[in-house]
Amino acid sequence: MSALAQQNTPALRRIAHRTNGRTNGPANRLMSPSDFGELIKPFVFLDFFDFQGLPFTGQLHPHSGIATLTYLIEGRMDLIDPDGHTTVLPKGGVEWMQAGRGMWHGGSVGDKERNRVRGFQLWVALPPEHELGPTTTVFQATEEIATSGPVRVLLGSHGDARSVIPAPSAMNYLAVNLKAGERWMYVPPEDHTVLWVASVEGGLLANGEPIGKEELVAFEQSRLGVAFQAERDTEFMLGSAVPHPHDLVMGYYSVHTSQQALREGESRIQAIGARLRHEGRL
Repeated sequence: MSALAQQNTPALRRIAHRTNGRTNGPANRLMSPSDFGELIKPFVFLDFFDFQGLPFTGQLHPHSGIATLTYLIEGRMDLIDPDGHTTVLPKGGVEWMQAGRGMWHGGSVGDKERNRVRGFQLWVALPPEHELGPTTTVFQATEEIATSGPVRVLLGSHGDARSVIPAPSAMNYLAVNLKAGERWMYVPPEDHTVLWVASVEGGLLANGEPIGKEELVAFEQSRLGVAFQAERDTEFMLGSAVPHPHDLVMGYYSVHTSQQALREGESRIQAIGARLRHEGRL
């Protein structure tokens, strides 16, 4: 069921919280583990980034205990792994990086022809069976991403479309494009009591309530759906999941479920960092 009028839906999930995040340069941090990330875990960080002007190069930096999914709305990124290999992420593309027990990565954005780069980076908290597991990376070009109607399935499934990326726990992460006047109904899997939406351009109604540009809204925990309507052409991100039942134990670049796991993850990324410095890469 992909398009229903609101009046045909007997019960809908209400908005519980709203945030416009905190802007730092070209990035707007819409949630972190100390605020919304605690409310809607396993989703723990969400950044919307909009680089304009000169290209930007980021240094290699570490992660452990989490996975990140980077989705480009516009532009390109050159992603660099600790061995110096570069992979180009084009417009509409996805990078999934499951850090597990620890890794380092970095990248640059922009090029001489087109310097604007916009997109989202999501951090997902890993369950105990994955937080100290192996590191995996998956890249998808825009044409490789599964679609169902107005939905691009970045993680999980929707309708008859399923992502090839193996999510570490039960979750959906969708990019939805609606034309002005279009309606779309999201009915989550029954156990997905966590649900949130972040709008790129605004012009979006959720159960008749407006969602602004670069605003994140978290819905009440329930098993109900949400009815969306576009007042103008718009794109938004939607996440739903089974709640993450574990604590968020945080380091500077790491999120784990226990202090012991955090110590193991940080020990490994420190060892990798020492090797990279010895090799002159940091």
